[in-house]
Amino acid sequence: MNEERRRPLGQLRIHATHLAAAAVIAPVWRRFLSTYPEVNLELAVGEAPIDVVAKGFDAGIGPRERVPTDMIAVRVMGPMKVVVVGAAEYFARQRPPRTPDDLARHSCVQYRMAEDGAVLKWPFEQNGKTRRISVDGRVMVNDTDLAVRAAVDGLGIAFTLESLAEPFLRSGQLVRVLEDWSPTFEGLFLYYPGHRQVPATLRALIDMIGTARSKFAKSSLKNNPFTAC
Repeated sequence: MNEERRRPLGQLRIHATHLAAAAVIAPVWRRFLSTYPEVNLELAVGEAPIDVVAKGFDAGIGPRERVPTDMIAVRVMGPMKVVVVGAAEYFARQRPPRTPDDLARHSCVQYRMAEDGAVLKWPFEQNGKTRRISVDGRVMVNDTDLAVRAAVDGLGIAFTLESLAEPFLRSGQLVRVLEDWSPTFEGLFLYYPGHRQVPATLRALIDMIGTARSKFAKSSLKNNPFTAC
């Protein structure tokens, strides 16, 4: 019976933000399920904070500010950098911005917050000073993946996450600008109730994801700009 408790099997239910699902779970789920063939994984995606215990989830994944104070949090992604990107064809028509103020002359992909409906003011940081810039453009989305797609399609400059833009930067479809102004924000955490034994399935997932080993001064990190928390 003890061996049964230690072997990952059965249902594992995870609730995650869209970003966490794409950046943390999707890269490992094929290996996880092939390693543990007796496990069934349910991944529910939502931006609004929920009571994961009341909803029957084994764990949640999201930014630190969403972790309830009575839960155990495990870092599953290190601090994340924001990037400002546009298609090479776009910059063939428009001179790339050199400062955030130059964005006033550009078409930008605007981002509406999913939680409160506010339009994101793009945060920038340089030499310890922070600024928030209102931008304008013909396209507005409420999804970071769509912001990247709009930039790839030459519809304007997007403010997004380095991890989402990186494949397109590698391929040359996107060009990075304002790099020395781009802030870094706190990474992602998996959280679960501390008052009960950790299921073997969840422990196996945590071990496979691994934890970020780099240490960053918390005071140097900002909250995730794509959440309203």
